Amino acid sequence: MARPLVLACGALVAELRAVLHSNGLAEQVEVRYLPANLHNRPARIVPALRELLDELDPHRDRHVLIGYADCGTGGQLDELLAERSNLHRLPGNHCYEFYAGTPVFEALHEAELGTFFLTDFLAKHFEALIWQGLGLDRHPELLPMYFGHYTRLVLLSQTDNPAVVQAAEAAAAQLGLRFEHVPVGLDPFATAVTVGLTTSGKVS
Repeated sequence: MARPLVLACGALVAELRAVLHSNGLAEQVEVRYLPANLHNRPARIVPALRELLDELDPHRDRHVLIGYADCGTGGQLDELLAERSNLHRLPGNHCYEFYAGTPVFEALHEAELGTFFLTDFLAKHFEALIWQGLGLDRHPELLPMYFGHYTRLVLLSQTDNPAVVQAAEAAAAQLGLRFEHVPVGLDPFATAVTVGLTTSGKVS
């Protein structure tokens, strides 16, 4: 029987590798990554996943963990999961939620609705994925349209890396937002991944 398959967002590479290795799962699963810049193009996520599923699981006989939350697909990802009983995804609406855990994420979100979240990956690649990705390098006048309703930027950090915190602080200043740092580590994400992989009982 083929190894379980993980199809994940490219923004999760470092954290997913760390979780798989620490839980002894790295050699037991096959992992493929989709481009991280789909973060800005959520309508393309499900078509990209369908293409990989047709290539890697044509008979629908592998346990597949989709390394995404809803991630802006507007329910289309869950529609894909409903078509195939062998698919599972990470919990929540965004990567911020499965990194922080739902109770922490919801508390942060409800405490201040105008919160813009960053992960370690997004903080390190803020310039390319967000500033340039949204065209703000070419059209800074669009900043109020994109971020005018935000009041703070919260870094949900997976590692204890001062460079990541500095990058997130710089991003907050660039966006004109108040900065807060909430270290969440990898435990909530590790739980989500291991539960997703063991749901079928094929990995233990």
